[in-house]
Amino acid sequence: MADTTPRLTAVAHRGDPYRARENTLPSIRSALDRGADAVEIDVRVTRDGVPVLLHDATLERLWGHDLRLDRMDFAEVRELTGGGVPTLREALEAAGEHRVMVDLPGSTDASVRKVVGTVLECGAGDRAYYCAGADAMLRVRSADPAAEIALTWNTLAPPRPVLLDAVKPRWLNYRFGLVSRELTDRAHRDGLLVSAWTADTKRTMRRLIERGVDSITTNRIDALHKLRTGSSARGGS
Repeated sequence: MADTTPRLTAVAHRGDPYRARENTLPSIRSALDRGADAVEIDVRVTRDGVPVLLHDATLERLWGHDLRLDRMDFAEVRELTGGGVPTLREALEAAGEHRVMVDLPGSTDASVRKVVGTVLECGAGDRAYYCAGADAMLRVRSADPAAEIALTWNTLAPPRPVLLDAVKPRWLNYRFGLVSRELTDRAHRDGLLVSAWTADTKRTMRRLIERGVDSITTNRIDALHKLRTGSSARGGS
């Protein structure tokens, strides 16, 4: 008899940040090589309208320049980082046929339209999905009525029906500490999938799997892949 157990989706948080700088092409490729089903990336837009991969508002933490991305043209960013900050288009190409979870920190109406437009222009609408809070996801839904959405939710109180009707998410995306069996069962009864972030110990990963989540986002994609395939030794963290 075929195994009908739903497959847990393993999502690499910003790529493989323990082996390559987060939100870069080497990090994306490393994560996929180490078993990721999907890669979560953070996308912001430069002053001249180019969607690029960067979590923070500035280049300081990763690249040593205390300069705001939204006040720089892409050519300046590329020069200051030695080409290290990739465009969304480059990231989608590097991911190949794999799924990409697009997080949208600091989003605006204009930036979301640019990001969603780029995804569609690249022919990646069927393998890209979006995550962030309600305001950003409402913008995504407006920009693409067919977009797949993971609504990030930071409270145990469920989203109001009027919000769910407007956003039409496929997923509810929770910080791992909020997830219980009751929460996942409730979401599943409502026809929603549950994703959890960011789980980096095997103990936490096991607990989430036991509680019925459909997806786990992690900085340790190799550990999650081994645990999922049953090749990880018991115990440890």
